[in-house]
Amino acid sequence: MPPTWTSTSAHYVTPRTGQRDAWTEDTAQRGHAGTNRLLEVAETTPPTGVADALQVPAGEPVVVRRRLVELDGRPIELADSYYPVSIARGTGLAEHRKIRGGAPTLLAELGHAPHQVEEEVTARPSTGQERELLDLEDGEPVLVLERLVRDADGQPVEVSVMTMAAEGRRLRYELSA
Repeated sequence: MPPTWTSTSAHYVTPRTGQRDAWTEDTAQRGHAGTNRLLEVAETTPPTGVADALQVPAGEPVVVRRRLVELDGRPIELADSYYPVSIARGTGLAEHRKIRGGAPTLLAELGHAPHQVEEEVTARPSTGQERELLDLEDGEPVLVLERLVRDADGQPVEVSVMTMAAEGRRLRYELSA
């Protein structure tokens, strides 16, 4: 059973120039080892919901970065992040390598600093592939967090779909009005 993990979103969308990515740093501060294993970086036709959120015309490709997130060597989350090719093509977002400081840092360097974030969380039964990759039992549910990030001009710059083992997970939100 994974340790109970409380996750807040704000520092995961904040640029971190010259630092490690937020997940690695967050887990280290709590006495754990966290990493992202990059599974795929490619141009692809996005799912309809992602294309709509990014305001990408039907059939137009986007860049996807698929990662397996691990905590203390145990897989706990599948994270797929999508970017418009007009922003990502020819940059580190489209390369099969980790990005120092994470994608928010690179987006900021490219002139698209995260400004507005929308998140939606749902729960559902896990699929066969998710059970295999996340080492879940039949019938175990997953939480799916979908995040849309816009820059200061309101342009959608990233959509992330994070599918996580529900057991031991707590999501915490802090808002300023």
